[in-house]
Amino acid sequence: MKVSGDWLQAEPTQALCAALEAAGFQALFVGGCVRNALLGVEVGDIDIASDATPETVSDIAVYAGFRVVPTGIEHGTVTVIAGGIPHEVTTFRRDVETDGRRATVAFSSDVAEDAARRDFTMNALYARADGSVIDPLGGLPDLLARHVRFVGEPEARIREDYLRILRFFRFHAHYGDPKNGIDAEGLAACAALSAGLETLSAERVTSETCKLLAAPDPAPAVAAMAQAGVLARILPGADPRALAPLVHLEAGAPPRWHRRLAVLGGNAEKLRLSRADTVTITAIRDEIGSMNSPAALGFLHGAVTATDAVLARAALLSPLPQDWQAAIARGAAARFPVAAADLPDLAGPALGARLKQLRARWLASDLRLSKEELLA
Repeated sequence: MKVSGDWLQAEPTQALCAALEAAGFQALFVGGCVRNALLGVEVGDIDIASDATPETVSDIAVYAGFRVVPTGIEHGTVTVIAGGIPHEVTTFRRDVETDGRRATVAFSSDVAEDAARRDFTMNALYARADGSVIDPLGGLPDLLARHVRFVGEPEARIREDYLRILRFFRFHAHYGDPKNGIDAEGLAACAALSAGLETLSAERVTSETCKLLAAPDPAPAVAAMAQAGVLARILPGADPRALAPLVHLEAGAPPRWHRRLAVLGGNAEKLRLSRADTVTITAIRDEIGSMNSPAALGFLHGAVTATDAVLARAALLSPLPQDWQAAIARGAAARFPVAAADLPDLAGPALGARLKQLRARWLASDLRLSKEELLA
């Protein structure tokens, strides 16, 4: 079997591989680029595995005229910029010691050792520069069946890095076949070792959770997380039951993780969200039970957050109102018709209170009242 694609045939990419091979080393594409190419999914990052050490990779790349960025020398990785395209080149590695958060590695010359330290069989696939696939662990059938399965013993892989618990559910959401269900052995291992999530940094947990919720349909994976007790570890009190209805209601709308997190509910204090993300999620949650119309939501929060709020409200409480998208657009473009100059007899706190009162009446009218009607 071979992979193909513009990313593979790009002249700078082929030139980098040729330079490494001409020096007597292997240059194998690995991980996401191979996985996605085989699935017909868009390829993003280009990762290359090699038996050359980072220093040797750097020397070869510089001699070939490429720019080198030492992004992770201690972990065996350098980024080679070839033709403006970043290529992460990492030396074959084997784990020497792990503590559930990070690993001490040693360089290897054996691709099978490198494959054995990876998380899932579908990520342990390699490809030569001509596209021919190398499958050291027999992961190709898993990929073609869209079966997310840990490499080797699931508990052993998880103990190496507890973040793999969340990655297991994230990969199932993005690449798994929901009709075949989630891997039972992997699910049991995640449930047994879920307490290990408490040792991870909030930043790592947050990043993985957001990627999971951005999947086209994360509902089956999140339901499995709840069943395994994993969801309660990262989002205490969350309820996944409204997530599937929400995904159905989205009907092609961009899969915003903010609205999905808002619908899950629960306490998000264990997540390290930015101030902007926190404001957005709080607004969605507050508006789920409010009386504001779609037009009022569009005016108050803009079209994107208003859409999130209307969809979340429909998933949890009530059906989508008729023409709600047009109403949001109307609200987002609206301007409150009354200004301070329209109330010349008022000033200071009295003026502010009157404007607030009139604004509330205008919002309650679905933004229909004119200036004259508000001032009458």
